[in-house]
Amino acid sequence: MIKLTAQAESFKTDGVFRISRGSRTESKVVSVTLDDGTYQGRGECVPYPRYGESTEGVMADILAMEDKLKGGLTREGLQLAMPAGAARNALDCAFWDLEAKRTGKRVWELLNLPAPEGIVTAYTISLDEPDVMREKARQNADRPLLKLKLAGPQDLMRVQAVREGAPDADLMVDANEGW
Repeated sequence: MIKLTAQAESFKTDGVFRISRGSRTESKVVSVTLDDGTYQGRGECVPYPRYGESTEGVMADILAMEDKLKGGLTREGLQLAMPAGAARNALDCAFWDLEAKRTGKRVWELLNLPAPEGIVTAYTISLDEPDVMREKARQNADRPLLKLKLAGPQDLMRVQAVREGAPDADLMVDANEGW
């Protein structure tokens, strides 16, 4: 029998994080643990109000699965038992983690996939005034890929400022519906 626990957590961001739709100073995360008495599988998710989700609602959706988990719900069964969204994502990740720990394999091995290779990920520069974005780019100029949040009439100046701050980085723009 699997024991389910879930908790809401809040993590402060490094300053204000802005995109075209708004800003935040923290990330609210729901963490899930599936405990079979020997192993613990962990997963997490970020509820997005944009998709009709809230921390409270996601927590309720996860905890509503407790009886099904006690009844033997599997990772495969979860796909039919819950709609796609943050709650199912957290439980799905916890199931994968639990299965990996039980078998002593990595998730990519469970899926019969080749070992993942290292990839370049983007460092995001929050939407701000061009001078602020230039300085943030300068502080992160050693990163190979910078993603710029954009949203309006100063966007060309923002891109130019980031290029000045990090002349060798590849740039990616993300307007989050700001255009």
